[in-house]
Amino acid sequence: MIQFLYHQTLIRESDLDPTLTVLGWLRRHRRQTGTKEGCASGDCGACTVAVGRIEDGKIRYDSANSCLMLVSQLHGKQLISVDNLRHGGALHPVQQALADAHGSQCGFCTPGFVMSLFTLAKSGGVSDRHAIEQALGGNLCRCTGYRPIVDAALQICAAPCVDSIDPHPAETLARLRALHDGAPAGLRSGDRQLWIPHTLDQLAALSEAHPEARLIAGGTDLMLEVTQQYRDLPQLIMLGEVAELKRCYQTDEGDLVLGAGASLSAVEAFITPHLPAFAALLTRFASRQVRNQSTLGGNLANASPIGDAAPLLLALNATLRLRQGVRERRLALADFFLDYRRTALLPGEVMVDIILPAVTLSHSLAAWKVSKRREDDISAVMGAFSARLENGRLQAVRLAWGGMAATPSRALSTERLLTGQLPDAPTLAAAAHTLSKDFQPLSDFRASRAYRQQLALSLLRRWFRQLRGETDHVEITDYVA
Repeated sequence: MIQFLYHQTLIRESDLDPTLTVLGWLRRHRRQTGTKEGCASGDCGACTVAVGRIEDGKIRYDSANSCLMLVSQLHGKQLISVDNLRHGGALHPVQQALADAHGSQCGFCTPGFVMSLFTLAKSGGVSDRHAIEQALGGNLCRCTGYRPIVDAALQICAAPCVDSIDPHPAETLARLRALHDGAPAGLRSGDRQLWIPHTLDQLAALSEAHPEARLIAGGTDLMLEVTQQYRDLPQLIMLGEVAELKRCYQTDEGDLVLGAGASLSAVEAFITPHLPAFAALLTRFASRQVRNQSTLGGNLANASPIGDAAPLLLALNATLRLRQGVRERRLALADFFLDYRRTALLPGEVMVDIILPAVTLSHSLAAWKVSKRREDDISAVMGAFSARLENGRLQAVRLAWGGMAATPSRALSTERLLTGQLPDAPTLAAAAHTLSKDFQPLSDFRASRAYRQQLALSLLRRWFRQLRGETDHVEITDYVA
């Protein structure tokens, strides 16, 4: 059985299709049709909902794409959809602001914008124009135009958001706490089954007993197999209730440990003071809705050649902690990717966390993503660079790339050539020649082979300029008001 709050209504489900999405549950099971289905792939934001969970003794609301979220992922949480916002015949302040600013024409995208702004208003953080654009980065509008929508957002964020969505927050908090009773949780319908372990030991035992089961952390990639490819997923193990997978911390030795089940938004918040370049790249992963759901471990385990986390972590010489039953092992991330979408994970083995050694944290880390859009887009090429200068010469060089091969990979020949060299023009020329031999990228609909090779060379030149202290270039992540 799973249990959650839909607004203030307690929902308990046991005989439910484990692959049913929150969007499908809302529209077909509850007849709550305010939430719209647009792309069914997390790209348009029309299906955005708010998910409340307990954090630091209070309820935190995050936006999420309901088309990519299983109902089981609501276990122990609160779901709020656009149909819950109106109270006593009056519009919610966010809805009223959009109406006042003429922020809606056809209205199909409007519910998604409303819910993204609702979570922003509820966050209580700084809500300047940059924060607003970050919050709305996963919402597309094809007829209204974004100016009036941003005007509405500025209006609602200019003052504290006073609404009646939760007249008794302390009572709601207590009800959410009561949902975490530690009882076995899951769903079963016909020959489909989903398990929800609560501890790492339970997860390891389940995964070892059912090695054929698919693991679902954020599900933002796996769910595309359901919504786009209509595949059957008969056995699922959900990782969202395993607290040990979500921890991010620094060890006494200075290593950074990133939980494989930590959301990208959580990793972004933790990593910012340690590796600002890492955090800046995370803001360009998909959209805020996706980052609130997707996990660092899932991004690696999918083994996509254009997964943006892998080059960053390869450049930092990351190590994985893996567990199979009661056995644990450490594996260098460089040895994890075997072939296209194939990893070194053993049957029934799960990724626990990602470890960044302290010795790599002091190095200069630079990373650039090249895509057609700044927000909500997939890389054509991703480059991450790490090295240190000793007596003016390059040491501990790591150049990692996405989109250049069947797996995220390091340019090993170029690394060897650069080690011990001065970051000068002759060294750059030699490195550019070697880099063209390290990779033979494919052509696809995102970029041709020749274009990818030129992009890689351009990023290498950009890194050399940074090493030499030439800071006159503008980064795409630089915000201009």
